[in-house]
Amino acid sequence: MDFQGKIQVYTGNGKGKTTAALGLALRAAGRGLKTYMAQFMKKGEYGELLAVAARLADLITIEQFGLPAFHHQEDGVSAAEIRAAEAGLAAVEAALQGGEYRVVVLDEINTLLHFRIVPVETVLRLMDGRPAGVELVLTGRYAPQAVLDRADLVTEMQEVRHYYEKGVEARTGIEK
Repeated sequence: MDFQGKIQVYTGNGKGKTTAALGLALRAAGRGLKTYMAQFMKKGEYGELLAVAARLADLITIEQFGLPAFHHQEDGVSAAEIRAAEAGLAAVEAALQGGEYRVVVLDEINTLLHFRIVPVETVLRLMDGRPAGVELVLTGRYAPQAVLDRADLVTEMQEVRHYYEKGVEARTGIEK
């Protein structure tokens, strides 16, 4: 199977950006294509990690490059958050250039860009250097215009109603 990879962006304030990227990874796995997902700003036992480890580890790799909690400060972000993001970007670069993965997902990268944890130029270089046969997916709120301009597909998730507004916490198996 030979195809021309594209760049997809899932952004917006609505729920479903990571879920859409995971759905794409599942679809790719069904066709024998390998996916690498770097989860930025996430650390913990999410349901997708358990499912992949139990059933799809040969086709989907998920690595987390976040801290247990995000600590945005008025004067910037912590050095630990920057180091975690840099480690994730190095892993993404290796996944993009290594030839093993046909789909590479940068989960929550747009949020990192918004909080200036990662310079937008770094992500634009990754986008521009993507091998032709690799599908690249960037998720997260606040996608900057420069990222949107380079994407082949942009989907904006729009929140119409959310049960968080009524105090419902993240539920195991649904949001985590």
